[in-house]
This record gives sequence, C-alpha cells and structure tokens, in this order.
Amino acid sequence: MKPIALTMGDPSGIGPEIVMKLMAEQGLNIPALVIGDVGVLNRAAAQSNIALEARAITLSEFCPDASYVQVLAKTELPEDLPLGKVQAQSGQAAFDYVKAGIEAALAGEVSALVTAPIHKEAMRLAGLPYPGHTEILAELSGCDDYTMMMSSDDLRVVLVTIHESLKNAIELVTTESILRSIRLAHSAMVKAGIAEPRIGVAGLNPHAGENGLMGTEELEIIEPAVEKAIAEGISASGPWPPDTVFLRARQGHFDVVVAQYHDQGLIPFKYLGLERGVNVTIGLPFVRTSVDHGTAFDIVGRGIADHRSLLVALHHAVRMTGGQ
Repeated sequence: MKPIALTMGDPSGIGPEIVMKLMAEQGLNIPALVIGDVGVLNRAAAQSNIALEARAITLSEFCPDASYVQVLAKTELPEDLPLGKVQAQSGQAAFDYVKAGIEAALAGEVSALVTAPIHKEAMRLAGLPYPGHTEILAELSGCDDYTMMMSSDDLRVVLVTIHESLKNAIELVTTESILRSIRLAHSAMVKAGIAEPRIGVAGLNPHAGENGLMGTEELEIIEPAVEKAIAEGISASGPWPPDTVFLRARQGHFDVVVAQYHDQGLIPFKYLGLERGVNVTIGLPFVRTSVDHGTAFDIVGRGIADHRSLLVALHHAVRMTGGQ
C-alpha cells in the first residue's frame, strides 16, 4: 500500500503537534508519510511529552512498519522558530509542504493527501496570493472544476463560492456556478457509494426569497440551476430556506446540502464540533482531506491541541481511496 502524505501545516501553529499526536495514536496502522520539518516535529513531540521521534527519509525509503515518524523533509527551520506568530518564513514553509504533497500525489507516489492547517496571512507575507488550501490544490494540480465539501457523520456541505468576501460571493452565485457545484456534489456522493444522492440546494436570501419578496435570486438564478440538474438525472431539489435546510439534512432528507457561500455552509457545520468534521476538496485528480480548523496560535506549545479532526481526516482519506 502506498503511503498517505500528511502535510505538517504552518510550523508556527498546532500542525506539528497534532501530527505527532496522530502518529502516536495507538493502533493507527495506517502508512503515513509526513511532509514537513524534522526539527519542528521533534520539538512539538517534546512539548507534548510524546515519546516518538521524527526522522528524515526519501520516498523510496518509506517503510510501513517503521517505529519512528517518517518525514519527507522540505525545510530546515531554526530551532528557535517563534511559535504562535504570523511570519513569512512559516507561510512559505507551509506552502512548500503542500506543493510537495501535490507533486507526490500527481506522480502516484502517495495514495492521498491529508493536510494540517495553514495560515493565510503568513502565506500572504511570503508573497503567496492564495486564500486557502483549496486554491493552491486546484492551481498546482491544473484543476478548473473543483470546490470544497465539508463532511461528517451528521452533515455534508458543498460550497458554490469559497474564500470570497460576502459581497463578491453574492455576485459569483450564478446558475452555472450552482449547477457546477450540484454536479460535483453528485459525483462525490456517487464515488462515496451513494448511488442516487439527494441534494438539497440552499437559497441565498432569508426564507429562500419568499417568492421574490426578499430577493429574486432564487427565482432567477437558483431554480434554473436545480431544474437543469434534474434534467440531467440528478436528484436535486430547492432552493430551500437556508435556516432549515441543514437541519433537514441531519434529519435524513438530504445526503448533501449545496450552500451558496462560505459561512452559510460552514457555520452550521462547525457548530456540530470541529473534531468531527473533515474538509474534502472535490474535483481534484487525487484524494485530499483536511482538518476543519485553523492554526490555533493561541494554544501553540502547550500540548493541549486536539488531534481528533486530523485523525478523522486520515480515516476519511483511507475510505475514499478504498484502502489502496
């Protein structure tokens, strides 16, 4: 079995800590190759009282039964690298880890890519104009048709617009962008083993516009997208009122909800618990999952970061690859 690549995330955040906690998990039994910095990982292990050592290897040297954390080392950061601070050096390093993971995935050297959190401002300071992981993954893999899906046992949410200001997001909600997201949601669910997924499409306005009383986007933009999806044989419905569609999905009415903008979908999803959710980029030529939380600079170095979301992301990647 090929290893699953696990990027360390921003070295000044909790990524190194949760990676080492994950690798120390009893009974993990999943071949994982960490892409990151050996020194930073070992410092994080020491701060968390983890008796596990990280060592640099090459891809050809990977051993599924190694007793240490195998690291594809892409940086040699200083031992006194500041923690819990936004800095260009860490932003560049985080990008380098993701880039190496994408290259390995595209080359077929790893079976999937799982990512620890990065910091958008740190990358900006490094001169990297990406608002998040999703855009890096899409650009470097040459993918034009992609989006973000948040997945847990309780709820799945696919976004029409991702990292945009609310003003820009509303302008980017078009019949074609919604239809594209419905298609991606349908394809992702079919690949996950749901033969005929039920897709609930959220409205944009309160009460889904109330037949034009609170906005006409539902009538003029969203309904046509749903109708076109149905004509293609997709089991889509809506637009549904945004304040109840997620509850209805949890009750079993829908397999996935298509939300129109970032916070519309992620607020209800994250309210269910950060440790239970997984971020999946759908439409890529390889499997990619991630935690659904950030770098948590306020608790770095204290040994209290929760690695459960990363563990869920890893297991999700295994399921999506069929354990291959």
